[in-house]
Amino acid sequence: MTSTRFGSQYSGQSFGDLSRFLREGVADEESRELRESLGLMSQLIDEAVRARRGGADPEAILACVATLVRALREHQLLLTGLGSAWHALYEFGAYQRALRELRNAIAAWQQMLERRSAKEGASFDHFELLAWRTLGEALLLIDMYEHQSDPLSDLPDVPRRKVSAWHRAREWLRGWRR
Repeated sequence: MTSTRFGSQYSGQSFGDLSRFLREGVADEESRELRESLGLMSQLIDEAVRARRGGADPEAILACVATLVRALREHQLLLTGLGSAWHALYEFGAYQRALRELRNAIAAWQQMLERRSAKEGASFDHFELLAWRTLGEALLLIDMYEHQSDPLSDLPDVPRRKVSAWHRAREWLRGWRR
């Protein structure tokens, strides 16, 4: 396993740790761009979470959220421009679904902040949960793409059996726990 694999390398506990990790290993230009975009997203999520947990003024939190929304739009544009090898992966579709759910959660949280609703806390909790899930899906996507483009995976004489997405995810999680 190379140093760009997530399984044995990532052990962070915060969005900021994830952002730093994403800057470390790079396999190709598209991976680098996606990692940078995810690193920025992770950093902006971390800023919004810290502002909210630190009891910042609602206007300051809203400014963090607005910046995050813009970054998510730019990230989505980046995804549409990735090559067909990315789009062919099952994990790509799963990541896009998670990203849509995150965008919806951010919009709901933003709305609760603007209204100064009593339900804002629940919206924030939902956003934070989906942020972790979405970034986890992104890590899986990058790992699967980089595994697919591993030179050893291109050997024609290696018999390949079809491996289900569940098996790959289970193996990835098993490696992540080590």
